[in-house]
Amino acid sequence: MKLVIAVIQPTKLTAVREALEKVEVTRMTICDAQGFGRQRGRTELFRGHEYTARLLRKVVLEIVVNDDFLERTVNTIIKVARTGPEGQIGDGKIFVVPAEAAIQIDDGYCGPGAV
Repeated sequence: MKLVIAVIQPTKLTAVREALEKVEVTRMTICDAQGFGRQRGRTELFRGHEYTARLLRKVVLEIVVNDDFLERTVNTIIKVARTGPEGQIGDGKIFVVPAEAAIQIDDGYCGPGAV
């Protein structure tokens, strides 16, 4: 089992969620987040005054998948979350880390079937 952590643009959330449902990845946790990477924030104008928004809004998807679902999950997120054919800085990142165990709280079932 693997934990896929995808940090994406909020505007791409619905499209990514729908695309993941089509490849049978239907269980995930979605969190709002703020941060910056290579973007270093954004300069904007508000009522004639310029200000810099250092923290940009992002969405974090946390998805635990069995090993046979890993490649299709990652490829789907990359394909749908990318802006344009080449992508742009700020499109996001995907992290894949091992998941030691999955346990259903209601019945205590453990293992890949609990995912």
